[in-house]
Amino acid sequence: MRKIGRRRFLAGSVAALGASALPARALADSVQLPFANGERPLLAFPQKRPLLVLSPRPPQLETPFAVFDQGVYTPNDAFFVRWHLSNIPQHVDASAHRIAVTGEVNTPLSLSLADLAALPQVEITAVNQCSGNGRGLSAPRVAGGQWDNGAMGNALWTGVRLRDVLDRAGLKATAKQVQFDGLEGPVLPTTPDFRKSLDVDKARGDDILIAYAMNGVPLPLLNGFPVRLIVPGWYSTYWVKMLSAITVLDHVDDNFWMKTAYRIPDTPDNSVMPGATGFPTVPINRMRVRSFATNVVDGAKIDVKLQELRGIAFDGGSGIKRVEVSLDGGTTWRDAALGPDVGKYSFRRWSASLQTRAGQTYTIAVRATANDGATQPATQGWNPSGYLRNVVEMYKVAVG
Repeated sequence: MRKIGRRRFLAGSVAALGASALPARALADSVQLPFANGERPLLAFPQKRPLLVLSPRPPQLETPFAVFDQGVYTPNDAFFVRWHLSNIPQHVDASAHRIAVTGEVNTPLSLSLADLAALPQVEITAVNQCSGNGRGLSAPRVAGGQWDNGAMGNALWTGVRLRDVLDRAGLKATAKQVQFDGLEGPVLPTTPDFRKSLDVDKARGDDILIAYAMNGVPLPLLNGFPVRLIVPGWYSTYWVKMLSAITVLDHVDDNFWMKTAYRIPDTPDNSVMPGATGFPTVPINRMRVRSFATNVVDGAKIDVKLQELRGIAFDGGSGIKRVEVSLDGGTTWRDAALGPDVGKYSFRRWSASLQTRAGQTYTIAVRATANDGATQPATQGWNPSGYLRNVVEMYKVAVG
């Protein structure tokens, strides 16, 4: 993909003004996901093709999984949507939008989109995945949005390094964490505003961006227009949308969304026994290695003429070293062929020959290993929030 030029970015931002997030256009179709109460309507929101709706307000929209078989990049109109609070602007005046940079800085800033566009441009391909992706498959069941595995997407993000913005403001010696806030807000004053924070060293990393483009065009409104934070390799709770404030703190952030929400057990494998209480926790952070088949589904009847199994794999930033497939539920394994490597944070496509016989049934299993040695487990650990799912996926198929 070509880099988005400064003039095109600014013009595109103006052209996107007035995009409306709500309401959606209702369709007759629905999808049954593979768990209890898993029926989801397919609705087309503005700038989106029909997606699976967990909730319309705040919008929680899941990508139909067949989309991931179409290429390494997830189209913007098919990209999943996750908001936490219901008060979301339906119109954003990009020309008037500012990002306030305050707190433990030498020079407070108020940055326009033109100010961002004047900084060095950076592009990164990275998977954006909801912390609860696959939560609906948890056993025992847990509270929260009951996602299947489509709460993720892979895009080419264009923007500027957060570090360049922080350097322009100048961090004081007292700086400890950097907090991010967006235009998303609560309906009730008692609801905590959604804010997330990163340690200063993490925030100053090479790959942390303030992005103004997605797959070469301005962000869709529902994915954070006009600018959002990009934290490659980490779950999307940190990828704050409609970014409007950066506050440098002299302490560890203790707001609700850091101190209470989005935390995982501080235990081996970040797992506990169902019903356990009193265990220590830490904020969720880096994504785990995962892989999926994309051209077969569990329970399907497939044609004996289907000769290729295809899929995707990714991890939290070391990149994919190996993908293996099995036709007997994981008893025996063989290597799949890896597709082009478009970046260590990206989906990596893979393929394998599929030699089956008519009238037989098979349990296809897929397992990825990352360059850091991490691999997928045969059984999934459990935590009360249904986070961190990365178990080996199984697909039982019958060959016609």
